[in-house]
Amino acid sequence: MACLILSIPAAAQHLRVSDNQRYLVKADGTPFFYLGDTAWELFHRLNREEADMYLKDRAEKGFTVIQAVALAEINGLRDPNPYGHLPLHNEDPTKPNDAYFQHVDYIVNKAAELGLTIGMLPTWGDKIFKNSWGVGPEIFTPENARVYGEYIGRRYKDKPIIWVLGGDRLPRHEQDEAIWRAMAEGIVAGAGDGDADNVMMTFHPQPKEDGGSSTWFHNDPWLDFNMFQTGHCRDVQVYEKITHDYNLKPVKPTMDGEPIYEEHPMCFNAKEKGYTAAWDVRRAAYQDLFAGAHGHTYGCHNIWQMYDTNREGINGPTKTWKESLDLPGARQMTFVRALIESRPFLVRMPDQQLVQEAYAGTERIQATRGEDYAFIYSTAGKPIEVNMGIISGKQVNASWYNPRTGTSTFIGKFKNTGSRTFTPPTSGPDNDWVLLLDDVNKGYKPPQHTKP
Repeated sequence: MACLILSIPAAAQHLRVSDNQRYLVKADGTPFFYLGDTAWELFHRLNREEADMYLKDRAEKGFTVIQAVALAEINGLRDPNPYGHLPLHNEDPTKPNDAYFQHVDYIVNKAAELGLTIGMLPTWGDKIFKNSWGVGPEIFTPENARVYGEYIGRRYKDKPIIWVLGGDRLPRHEQDEAIWRAMAEGIVAGAGDGDADNVMMTFHPQPKEDGGSSTWFHNDPWLDFNMFQTGHCRDVQVYEKITHDYNLKPVKPTMDGEPIYEEHPMCFNAKEKGYTAAWDVRRAAYQDLFAGAHGHTYGCHNIWQMYDTNREGINGPTKTWKESLDLPGARQMTFVRALIESRPFLVRMPDQQLVQEAYAGTERIQATRGEDYAFIYSTAGKPIEVNMGIISGKQVNASWYNPRTGTSTFIGKFKNTGSRTFTPPTSGPDNDWVLLLDDVNKGYKPPQHTKP
């Protein structure tokens, strides 16, 4: 069967870093909001009809990036895809199986038809080293990593791709770093004609106390933006991770590429701690974005592994991937994007000077602003004492934005001086709110979204 190719003008799909080095933009300079979903096993476990269903759902909900892995985590080298194909001949990265990648072609092209970009992981990290929970096998060296990188880069050249190295691993030593750098070099050669400016690339690590990808690769020319994994526990102060990289020099965009998932065993301990919920994924999204992230990734424990009753489940999935498509947290990501895109976001910056008391963790109050607007997130509905006068305007319009429903409620018009306390309509866990403050002269409208 011939390789399925979809013709997409390169200018329409090329992404670059914004001039202020904080965000991603399209080739024409218009903002690109990275709203990702972790579909790690998409290429490996779903057939074409299932992939169509999944991608259509995510496009309708406003997701813009689908993160998926070519050499997948769940025994991806030895368990064939739905059409009976393995990705490599003899587990050799220099001998890819064209039949397997024809299926990847189909999904990449279908995503493009729907306006989605693929966050393409060339391999899961256990193919470089397994550690206690990876199945491997370990097949990569710097030499064959470059060959494989060039192959996969060339195959998806001029496709809407963001390249994501790392695959949930922290480099242990210089040899691991050399493998990733060689793979990046190969991708740049294949997809970018040797010019790193022609590809968009990042690195997906495991959780780490301070920096993520910036720990090893911040100064590498192929690393366009930094990425964290903040993991699957509720007590992680995700905003501190983003702040760490936001303050690095040279300036690069940063984001959380694997935050707490919906319906995931809390800290991998469902027996004692139960499962995560929609509030957890909302909290991570708003705290990350308001701390300075350029975009955000949602995840669902049942969906990343494309769990079905006839497939092996990892760490106790609660329902099938199809049953999980419309979970509350997934629908509420639509509202996250609507809010961010409702105001000029290429000038948006984190600014905790807007609030008198920030608190921490699940009670955090996190603030971000442009020149003439501010968003302030109260994770548990605690009152917000605002330092007025930081944004422009003699008066501001104030509204409450409900992250659960995407609706706005106008509070009133206030003088933009001194300090003022705003008390959310409800408080406590699962009662998060965003305070919107706008310079009255700008005429900003409430965030608009298509009902998912």
